[in-house]
Amino acid sequence: MIKEYIIRCMALVLPLMAVSCSETNEETDELADWKNRNETYFKSLYEKAKSNPSRYKIIRNYSLEEPVAQNAEDNIIVEVLNEGTGTSSPLYTDSVRVHYRGSYIPTASWPAGYVFDQSWTGDYNLETMCPATFAVSSVIDGFTTALLNMKPGDRWRVTIPYNLAYGESDYSSGSGNTIPGYSTLTFDLTLVAYYRPGTVAPPVSAKPDWGWVGE
Repeated sequence: MIKEYIIRCMALVLPLMAVSCSETNEETDELADWKNRNETYFKSLYEKAKSNPSRYKIIRNYSLEEPVAQNAEDNIIVEVLNEGTGTSSPLYTDSVRVHYRGSYIPTASWPAGYVFDQSWTGDYNLETMCPATFAVSSVIDGFTTALLNMKPGDRWRVTIPYNLAYGESDYSSGSGNTIPGYSTLTFDLTLVAYYRPGTVAPPVSAKPDWGWVGE
């Protein structure tokens, strides 16, 4: 009786173990060859951007000392989704108010890229979204580079190589997610406004006030 009971128990447990192992393998496969896949993705997009300047901008990282970027990964790649009506850009010492959604490169489970951080959920709707506010100098190099070149009202899709993002090591973000090392990041980024040091920003509201600039 005991032997039969053990056999019946094993018959129940083994399928569960198989499912668990399968799920673990799927999660592992999402990150398989992650460094090479991210480098290949960025370089492919870089070549696409070079051949289509009417759709893309290639912008050199702001902190490079060389006047000209030497490598593809010295740049961010921008696809302009909407051109704003603002006439000037933030400075490094300014703070900004933005909408953003950050994602990884496409994978089998996440063909549009897994969203690891965002300032809004659901559909992109300026009437209901509330922006985030932070210093231009407080974010990764690639994000800062984008902000320094945007004008209020601009909406860009910004792709950042891992060396201008969180680098080669895993990074635990403030949102509780761990960003894997070697991750190329893409941000859907809208600049709402920017503020000079010492300027008191107006209260946050969902409806944007494009181009408000603190002097």
